[in-house]
Amino acid sequence: MSDIKIPLSVPHDKKASYKRNYQALTAHSGRLFLIAGDQKVEHLNQDFFGAGISSEDANPEHLFKIAQASRGGVLAVPLGLLSRYGESYRHLPYIVKINGKTNLGLAEKNSAKCWWPVEEIVKFKKQSGLNIVGVGYTLYLGGQFEAKMLAQAAQAIWAAHQNGLTAILWVYPRGKNIKEEEIATIAGGAGVAACLDADFVKVKYPYALKDKKASAKKFQEVTSAAGRTKVICVGGQKQAVKEILSHLENQIKIGKTNGLAMGRNLHQRSLEEAARLAAAIGEIIFHNRNAQEALAVYENKKPAKKAAPARFLGLF
Repeated sequence: MSDIKIPLSVPHDKKASYKRNYQALTAHSGRLFLIAGDQKVEHLNQDFFGAGISSEDANPEHLFKIAQASRGGVLAVPLGLLSRYGESYRHLPYIVKINGKTNLGLAEKNSAKCWWPVEEIVKFKKQSGLNIVGVGYTLYLGGQFEAKMLAQAAQAIWAAHQNGLTAILWVYPRGKNIKEEEIATIAGGAGVAACLDADFVKVKYPYALKDKKASAKKFQEVTSAAGRTKVICVGGQKQAVKEILSHLENQIKIGKTNGLAMGRNLHQRSLEEAARLAAAIGEIIFHNRNAQEALAVYENKKPAKKAAPARFLGLF
């Protein structure tokens, strides 16, 4: 991978730790494949149990098994799940999600305050020996709690960098009269992430637009606004595999994004199918394959030709 641009917010004596964590985060590629286990809080159980969802998804361990089976994936979960399952999956890299809200009650809730201060994440990393490489924070722009969330996110990123950890922001403009999937709005959120010193920002993508290549071209406004903060897109509503891979190719090769975050499109599938899909996604993210080549990997029609990333995970 190209040289890592270490932020000046990382102290000199923590630069080596930051570099190791960044390399683990990106499988030494500079790109990120984030497996979104934080949906256990955000979406509650409606996305983990029911019609059209694999029965395996009812158990939280399914998330860890998928991450183990992926090629270069990083699992983002609250600390509690790491405390309960981390011993069985010690080799995986983790992002600890430090805030969030459920989908119950009022649409807007004050989720500004961190569940765990970054200093406690650092303490847990040391005492557990788990490969925690960074923290994640969800920032909702446009609501009455925006100022509190901006301040909390800024402090969390600063604390993460001070301890040699990476920091990822989930940035979602949301509220009355806000067009969440308008590219200009998404770009504004990406620019905020850059101003807060995030290493990566997870944003929405206009999947509903008809002209897929044109929308990916327009999405360059978002990646440009983010500057040296790298952009990854959400996976969105459950899609067919061909659509997932086609969108991802366009996002990276045309939109200039640096990876993908995926939740229900992975965990609602059986482990066997999720593992094949994760492998296909990894081919595009880490090896610059096109969607057709990645689909062949998903369908087990031919083996990958290029070498795998430096860090292998799980079943492969």
